[in-house]
Amino acid sequence: MQLDISEQSLKVYEALASSVRLKIIRLLSDEKMSVKEVAESLNLSSPIVAKHLNKLEEAEIIQTKRLGHRKVSSLKVDTIDIKFPQQIYPKFSAHRTGIPIGHYTEFNVKPSCGLAGEDGYIGNVDNPKYFMLPERMNAGMIWFNNGYVQYQTPNFLGFDEHLEMLDISMELGSEFPFSNNTWPSDITFSVNGKEIGTWRSPGDFSDVRGKYTPDWLPDNVNQYGILKILRITDHGTYLDGQPFTNVCLKDLPINSDVWTIRFEVKPDAKKSGGCTIFGQGFGNYDQNIELSAFYS
Repeated sequence: MQLDISEQSLKVYEALASSVRLKIIRLLSDEKMSVKEVAESLNLSSPIVAKHLNKLEEAEIIQTKRLGHRKVSSLKVDTIDIKFPQQIYPKFSAHRTGIPIGHYTEFNVKPSCGLAGEDGYIGNVDNPKYFMLPERMNAGMIWFNNGYVQYQTPNFLGFDEHLEMLDISMELGSEFPFSNNTWPSDITFSVNGKEIGTWRSPGDFSDVRGKYTPDWLPDNVNQYGILKILRITDHGTYLDGQPFTNVCLKDLPINSDVWTIRFEVKPDAKKSGGCTIFGQGFGNYDQNIELSAFYS
């Protein structure tokens, strides 16, 4: 589950703001339990426990199902990620470009793979040749088991503008037939032909529906990814504000008229769990691949 600093996420924070409910989450992390079983474990009355369970279920942290004659609760999520607003760098000007998900210029992918748009799947799934359909330009989500997709974007830097920092923001996840919330995958980023580094995606998420995912998409397939911000500077590369690799701006050829961005699951990846890229109209962030070139 991904949260942000907005009122939409408030019900989750409120559900977690209780020592009793935290104890319930710890209990349910070991096994599915009924109201009575939870009440006995915590030495509380069943009506009080039921109220706490309802609060957790409203926040989509747990789910309740009937097993035979019993109604039992279980955890619905295993990770909660909180994304704070991105830090602003006012001293730099920036050229910003949004690259739609379907506007890749080169690809080499293997099944399971496919494309999805606002109204349905684009072409047949699990057949790479449909990645060349003209309709791919309308894709808001693409996925592949291994291989790569590559994008191109204009270099808008002027002759008197010095590149200070390059940010690339995108929503990514793993790829598993239907979905698997714990399915790690090593996704490698490259810019202008230079390998930047590899991030391990923790899973292919469908525990809750994506905030912007179209209604037509089934509940049991990829719903959302994790927003990743890759920042390349003069002194190294950072991922979500944390040191990532030693690649610096000077390591990139940046003087060409066109820059390239590649997302790849390599054949020798330690965790070859595929890649899903979410764009506008899908996932939890209503954005495409965003590139910001900060300059002075």
